[in-house]
Amino acid sequence: MKLILASGSPRRRELLGLYTRDFAVCVSKFDERSVRADTPAALAEALARGKCLAVAADHPGCVVVGSDTVVELDGEIFGKPRDAADARRMLRALSGRTHQVHTGVCVSDGVRTESFADSCRVTFFPIPEDELERCIASGEPFDKAGAYAIQGQAALWLDRLEGDYYTIMGLPVSRTARLLDRFDLEKR
Repeated sequence: MKLILASGSPRRRELLGLYTRDFAVCVSKFDERSVRADTPAALAEALARGKCLAVAADHPGCVVVGSDTVVELDGEIFGKPRDAADARRMLRALSGRTHQVHTGVCVSDGVRTESFADSCRVTFFPIPEDELERCIASGEPFDKAGAYAIQGQAALWLDRLEGDYYTIMGLPVSRTARLLDRFDLEKR
């Protein structure tokens, strides 16, 4: 069976590549705006499920992996920033604080669908204003939940994390691999 990643994220492509190099990429056109959930972790899982099933519907006979990440601080969800002001607001809020990162993953072969959400606690040191502004000027925050990439500029601010580092990057590799192993794939 052919494996498809329902995401255009270069990070997710890189991480799925640790499991197998034999997959295609098909960006989901799923409309996320109408998705609601009781918790941020459930929201991440519901978004991943929506993306996965939208692509699976167009690719019968394939195994599709969908994923979505949300950042949560005090119950508020930080998605991708709308603009520089929004990125600045998010990063200032996360500065010197502990927040949660939730990544949902869904796998479907069109007949069977399984999903999960994985969560991490991330604590940042206080972010110096000049570093925050340099990060925003680089453009890095604009396609990332919470306005940061843990493998990018945010590496300078990381005090500690509790959980799977790859969950923060957008695809919890070991749990995703175990889920994929339950589907009929030929790994390479």
